[in-house]
Amino acid sequence: MKQGLSLRVSQHLALTPQLQQSIRLLQLSTLELSQEVEQMLDENPFLDRVDDAAEREAFGLDQADAPVSLGDRLSEGGDGVAADGGASTDSIKEANLSISSSDEGSFGLKNEGASDETPSAAAEDPAAELPDWEGDGSVDMAPDDSEWGGDAPARHSGDGDDTTSAADLAHAHVSLPDHLHRQALGLRVSDEIRAALYALIESLNEDGYLEESLEELAQALMPGDAAQVPDLLVQREELVHHLRVALGLLQHMEPTGVGARHLAECLRLQVQELRNSPAARAALLLCDQPMELLARRDAKKLALLCGVDEALVREALSLIARLEPKPGRRFADVSRQVVVPDVIVTRAGRGFKVQLNPDVMPRLRVHDVYAGALREGRRGTGAAPMQQRLQEARWFIKNIQQRFDTILRVSSAIVERQRNFFMHGELAMRPLVLREIADELGLHESTISRVTTAKYMATPFGTYELKYFFGSSLGTETGGNASSTAVRALIKQLVAGEDPRKPLSDNALSDMLKEQGIECARRTVAKYREGMRIAPASLRKSI
Repeated sequence: MKQGLSLRVSQHLALTPQLQQSIRLLQLSTLELSQEVEQMLDENPFLDRVDDAAEREAFGLDQADAPVSLGDRLSEGGDGVAADGGASTDSIKEANLSISSSDEGSFGLKNEGASDETPSAAAEDPAAELPDWEGDGSVDMAPDDSEWGGDAPARHSGDGDDTTSAADLAHAHVSLPDHLHRQALGLRVSDEIRAALYALIESLNEDGYLEESLEELAQALMPGDAAQVPDLLVQREELVHHLRVALGLLQHMEPTGVGARHLAECLRLQVQELRNSPAARAALLLCDQPMELLARRDAKKLALLCGVDEALVREALSLIARLEPKPGRRFADVSRQVVVPDVIVTRAGRGFKVQLNPDVMPRLRVHDVYAGALREGRRGTGAAPMQQRLQEARWFIKNIQQRFDTILRVSSAIVERQRNFFMHGELAMRPLVLREIADELGLHESTISRVTTAKYMATPFGTYELKYFFGSSLGTETGGNASSTAVRALIKQLVAGEDPRKPLSDNALSDMLKEQGIECARRTVAKYREGMRIAPASLRKSI
């Protein structure tokens, strides 16, 4: 084998740490971005959060020029008021100094007080463990290094008063166990029954059902193996008896149906609370039948099994349909499921205004004191790791700014393409694919996909994920295209306007769409209907 040297020219794409971070931040949701910011604030000493914008606005030039009343000047005493009633020269100089310091940047105080903290902990890290965040090699403060996100208002918890008002307590969330524990306080029972009742309450699931049997609960509460020790076996039987008595008390609490072991028992408990009527008695008989028959509303078979007239069965089925299958539903903490939009769209004259939600924009800046200390002593030993940390903080701020700029550009393009939706609703949605937005903005489709995932837009019709505005197209008789989102909305509208006694089947919906010029097969209608969680025609039929 002969050895030799040769030159070869090739091209390859290298993902720098800056580019990797930019891609990762782009695909994060609002909650994930908040967690990433908190982690970076803990790790990088050069990154600082801006929380003093509200104070700067409250004590800015406008407030400094406001006239001071005579009573305010007299109440101040002789500290800052001259003999003639005007402000002293020293106080004026101090006021001007504070104004110039607070108005130097758009985010708050630029000249912070000297701190005894030093970035010595970060300097001990070896430079080899840090990613290459070197940009132009400069550590001087750039004009845009100070901070980013100044349009976002400062978050504050209130006026500093720790007391809770009565209105806050009234609107505080009450869970199902808390609601039941409060009712249990009014019962006059023995300590054993009360302990068993508390154990049952804590064993309920979110819907208010008791999933475990009483024997399983007793076994879990007993110490050791009760099956092998006679004394423990007797105690276990007593505990099961206490649980059974406590279960009877629990099932008479509010909400009605709580503590049921299955759906049939939950419905039976609610029917028993109704007034005694022929329909209620028939409903009790229906609760003992298989739930599949009740779901299909098979009145003929149910009437045959219960030995009741078919008309009375239909009346009982109508009564059961008004019951609550999940008693704990109204105690769910729905506030945790609130979606915070990233973009807000509002009407502006004949058009629409697209803007970022300031509440989700982090307010960050490079720490002036630490950056200044590094700039003065950058020639000393151990400055290289600190320079990379400073450059990392700069790139983090710029990547976050680029993330929100990209989201705003994509959202503006979506609003421009789906203008009819923002004017007339989802029935006017037009077909749209990622490639169209990518070509318009000069970005890659993968970038558009990352931007539209887990990002939300608040519109006059509600809050939607950005991916909601993209949909495939269905052919029409005129040769045009209809958006699948608009077809789903049309199916929902047709189902809402149907005769409850004769609901529309999938074939009927397909034929009605064809009458309006939309080619949509029956299987496609069924797929759209199931995606919108609309029951089939047999279950939508009214009795």
